[in-house]
Amino acid sequence: MVILLRANTFRGGVHPPECKETTRDLPIRRAALPRVVRIPLVQNAGEPPRFMVSAGQYVRTGEKIAEASGPLSVPLHASISGTVTRIETIPVPYGGVGPAAEIKGDGKDERAWGSAGSTDPFALSREEIIARIRDAGVVGLGGAEFPTHFKLSPPPEKKLECVIINGAECEPFLTADHRLMLERPGDVIAGTRLIMRAAGARRAFIGIEDNKRDAYEAVREASAAMSDITPILLRVKYPQGAEKQLISAIVKREVPPGGLPADVGAGVQNVGTAVAVWEACSAGKPLFERVVTVSGQGVRAPANWLVRIGTPFKDIIEQSGGLTPDAAVLIMGGPMMGVSQWTTDVPVVKGTSGIIALPECASAEVKPRACLRCGLCLRVCPMGLSPALIRQAAEKGRWDLAEQYGLSECMECGACAYVCATSKNQIQLYKRAKLELKKRSSHVS
Repeated sequence: MVILLRANTFRGGVHPPECKETTRDLPIRRAALPRVVRIPLVQNAGEPPRFMVSAGQYVRTGEKIAEASGPLSVPLHASISGTVTRIETIPVPYGGVGPAAEIKGDGKDERAWGSAGSTDPFALSREEIIARIRDAGVVGLGGAEFPTHFKLSPPPEKKLECVIINGAECEPFLTADHRLMLERPGDVIAGTRLIMRAAGARRAFIGIEDNKRDAYEAVREASAAMSDITPILLRVKYPQGAEKQLISAIVKREVPPGGLPADVGAGVQNVGTAVAVWEACSAGKPLFERVVTVSGQGVRAPANWLVRIGTPFKDIIEQSGGLTPDAAVLIMGGPMMGVSQWTTDVPVVKGTSGIIALPECASAEVKPRACLRCGLCLRVCPMGLSPALIRQAAEKGRWDLAEQYGLSECMECGACAYVCATSKNQIQLYKRAKLELKKRSSHVS
C-alpha cells in the first residue's frame, strides 16, 4: 500500500507554505570556481571506487581520479584543475568521516573532457549509452546516488516497459529540479530519450507537481512532437518524489514489499540525472557539478547554484550572503529527509540537492514520552506501516522484531516524526536498527 500526504501542512511557521517561493523564480547561477575542493570517495550506493591519484599529481577538470571497483560502482572525476595535495579523512555530509582527495586549484579550469565525437547521441547503441553513463560517473541526483547505468540494466526477465522521470521535487524549499526543467527543458527531454533507449522502454512519463506549472508547460512544449513522452501534472503531495509513490501515482502499479520498480516494469530517474545523461552522451562530460538550492530562513540570500563537486558548504553559503544570526540548523537535502550537519566544512557531493539553513525554532527538542497511541503516525506513513511499533521495538533493541514490523520498507521520509507529539527521534532509531540488522546479516554470512 502506498499513501501520500498533502503538502504544505507545516506547523509553527518553520516550513511555511510559501517556502519554495523563496527560490522558485531565481535562475540557476554558476558558483565561483572554488580554490580548493575535497572530493569524498564514497558518492554512490554500492561498492566505492578506488582512488588512482596521489599527492603532487596534476589533474584537469573532468579527469578521472577514482576508478569503479565493481558493477555497482562508478568513477569519480576532478571538479577543478590543479594539484592533488593529499588523500585524507574528512567530515562528509552523510554523517561521520570518510576518505577524500583534496585538490588545490590553479584557477585555469583546464578541461580533460570535450566533444564525445561526431556520433549522433541518438545513434548510439544501448550498450554504448550505458557505457558513457557509467564512464561519466552518473548517479541518481535526487539524493540516493544509485548508479544510473545499473538501474538501466535490469535482469533480462525484468523488462522495463516505461521510464518515469521524477520532477515531483516534493521536499520543502528545494527548487533545483524546478529550475532545470524550466531553464533546460530540451536537455531534460533529450536525456529522457537516451534513458528510454538504454532501458529498452517504449514510453516515458515526466511527473511534475502542479506547484511547478511553468516547468510543466516548458517540458510539455519541448516534448510536443514526441508521442512516446508524456508530461504528467500531479497534485502536490508528500512524499510523492519517492519511487514507489511516483510509480503508483503515474502508472497505478504497486511495487511489492522488498521489490524494485523493475518488478512492475518501470524505471525511475531524476530530472537532474536525465540532464547528466544527456551531457555525458552528447559531450562526454563527466558528472563533476550539479545544481544545488541554498535556502531556508537561516540564510540571507537564498539561491540556486551550479556547484562543483567537492566545494565546501561554507563557500556556497558565503556566496548566498552568509547565515543569519539565528541560524541553528543546517541540512543537506530537504528538511524532511535531509541529513543535519555539524560543520560547514563538509563538501558538496553528487547527492547534494540542497543546503537548508533554519532558525532556532526549527531545532526545538521534544522530551521523549510514552507513546500516546494516537495513531497519527499510522495515518501518515506512506508505506502503510505502524511506525510506533517499529519505534518501540528499536528502543528495546529488538531489531528482529522491528524487521518483522516492516522496517526494511521504511523509506525514512520523516512523516511519522513530524506528526509525533512524544518523540522526534524515530528516523535515527530506524537508521540504527537497519545498521544493526545489516551487521547481523554480515556476521551470519
